[in-house]
Amino acid sequence: MSEPTRNADAAPDVTRPQTSTRDPEDLRAALEPWLVRRTGATDVEISDVRTPQTNGMSSETLLFDARWTAPPGESGGEEQFRQCVARLAPASDAMPIFPEYRMRDQFTVMALVGERTAVPVPRTLWYESDPEVLGAEFFVMERVEGLVPPDILPYTFGDNWLAQATDGQRRRLQDSTVATLARIHAIPATAEEVAFLGDLTADGDTALRAHVDGWRDYYSWAHGEQPIPILEKTFAWLDAHWPTTVDTPVLSWGDARIGNIMYRDFAPAAVLDWEMAGIAPREVDLGWLTFLHRFFQDIAEFFGLPGLPGFLDPGDVASEYAARTGYRVRDPRFYEVYAALRHGIVMGRVNQRRVRFGEQEAPDEPDGLVNHAATLERMLDGGYWS
Repeated sequence: MSEPTRNADAAPDVTRPQTSTRDPEDLRAALEPWLVRRTGATDVEISDVRTPQTNGMSSETLLFDARWTAPPGESGGEEQFRQCVARLAPASDAMPIFPEYRMRDQFTVMALVGERTAVPVPRTLWYESDPEVLGAEFFVMERVEGLVPPDILPYTFGDNWLAQATDGQRRRLQDSTVATLARIHAIPATAEEVAFLGDLTADGDTALRAHVDGWRDYYSWAHGEQPIPILEKTFAWLDAHWPTTVDTPVLSWGDARIGNIMYRDFAPAAVLDWEMAGIAPREVDLGWLTFLHRFFQDIAEFFGLPGLPGFLDPGDVASEYAARTGYRVRDPRFYEVYAALRHGIVMGRVNQRRVRFGEQEAPDEPDGLVNHAATLERMLDGGYWS
């Protein structure tokens, strides 16, 4: 792996960007009559409405408690209590990260994974398509208790449960995470059942090209008015280094990183954030898993911290995946570069938002919107793996 480039002018900002322009009290007032209609109860009470202050910079997340009495004949008129999480498409004035949020698709794929696999996902409760209720479509799921590796400050900075764990505990977390990915990829679903995500019957090369083309379209939407040279160079690198063999596609989680998992006893308790789900080769998820750790590791090293060297090593992850599935990972460097490119497109959009909300100054050059531009340069010249 590369050593991070230490440029004091490019030090990454690890503060949390603004993610919501909505008022929690307004949301609470709107949720109560909506849940009355959903449950048929007349005594619905919504309380403890709040926005989490840790992971997540795309869809908006709302936590709340709901209490009501089931109508006669339903659960015997018993009092019902749910600790809930609502996921909302962001308001248009919040400069959304993605052009669309596919809330119904997220709700559907989570329900499917929960029904067909041993992958732990939160129980899905309600989907609402009417944007008049909360200002955007949304869905509600049950809250799951667990620990999430923090993004802010990154878990590689120390002083958190994962950094303070033993090597054996982190290895348990790593291996159980890989096992979870393997279960997602092996879901017993038909092509028709997952057609809303892509074509499961396509050959591997076709599926990969469709996936990359989707990210080209997203890049054009997010940065078409201000092209980012390093990202365009990386697209060209992918075209020039396209894998000669691509295996059959699978259901891809899409945002396969440990910051999107709640853990208990160093094993997944809930797999979250399915807004990037699709159909793709297995390596798309595996490359994302390992690169996103390397991204946070590089930030730690930038600040002179040891981080977690050796954790989520691509070779170890590939070996564990092979042991679980019998599948041998192909062209890992291609997929690691692809992960870095995808993350660069997203972070470029996130940093555009930060500029808009006055949380950072606009960079002198467009490449300054990509926190890991130096890493991408080293990937393209081959020095990253030396």
